[in-house]
Amino acid sequence: MSTLYRSLTAKLPTTVNSTVRRLSIASLIGQIVLVGTGGAVRLTSSGLGCPTWPKCTTDSLVNTPEMGIHGFIEFGNRTLTFVLAVVAAAMLISLLRIRKERPEMFWLSFGLLASIPAQGILGGITVLTKLNPWVVGLHFLVSATLVVLSMLLVNRAYSRPPESQKPVRSTLRQLALTSAVLVYLAVILGVAVTGSGPHAGDANAPRNGLDPELITRIHALPVYLLVACTLLLIVLCWKRGRGDLVRSAALWLLAGVLLQAVIGFTQYFTGLPILLVGLHMLGAAALLAAGTNLADVALRSRRQA
Repeated sequence: MSTLYRSLTAKLPTTVNSTVRRLSIASLIGQIVLVGTGGAVRLTSSGLGCPTWPKCTTDSLVNTPEMGIHGFIEFGNRTLTFVLAVVAAAMLISLLRIRKERPEMFWLSFGLLASIPAQGILGGITVLTKLNPWVVGLHFLVSATLVVLSMLLVNRAYSRPPESQKPVRSTLRQLALTSAVLVYLAVILGVAVTGSGPHAGDANAPRNGLDPELITRIHALPVYLLVACTLLLIVLCWKRGRGDLVRSAALWLLAGVLLQAVIGFTQYFTGLPILLVGLHMLGAAALLAAGTNLADVALRSRRQA
């Protein structure tokens, strides 16, 4: 068995090479795109485009022409999950020979691969419960978690932060971690906002019963705090001449949250047009990646004495 194993793995990478890095990037992009396609399913009222699970209909595994555009959109979203599973499996296999040297990468890849089937099952439960808003929200939060894991994997693949990164003070670490927590909180509350709004994925799908205006105002609170926290972090980085990579990551996060805020306020005051809502969902996924990157870079940098 050991001889067979060695022969099968002989051509696998022995270092974190360009193939491993590309697979990590593909995983991150794919997870963000999956959030976008999931949003398209709901925003086009295609949530029950495939009315059953695991088949698309009782008689067909795939969508049929009679199901129209809704069936195509829903089945396309399901198909992307399988593509991501293939990418995750390829990533895990590529790390087999270096799993002892890079255990974090191996287990992050394992977590991604293991979570994707679970995500598919949860998607099935979403359909079978006729788009229960709490199940839909949980489905999104699992996707959000996969974005976070993918971002961590990218950082490990590219050895971020590098050894040359300047030491970082504990204050900057705490601000970076706080910023990431605020991102996660804003996204979780955003899921509650979506569950109370008009875009349910199907005309007959239930809503979560929360007051849309009240939950929207609550959702905005961590966003305000996030802007303030990130600005303070950037100012301290510049003032103390430390944490160059942390400062760069904070700038990306600040740009992302400001853009998200503009989209969020615009969609709120224009009656939630589906294009803006879709962009807001994609922005949420990108913001998750940016917040995770900031906290990861800051927490893994050398401490300043």
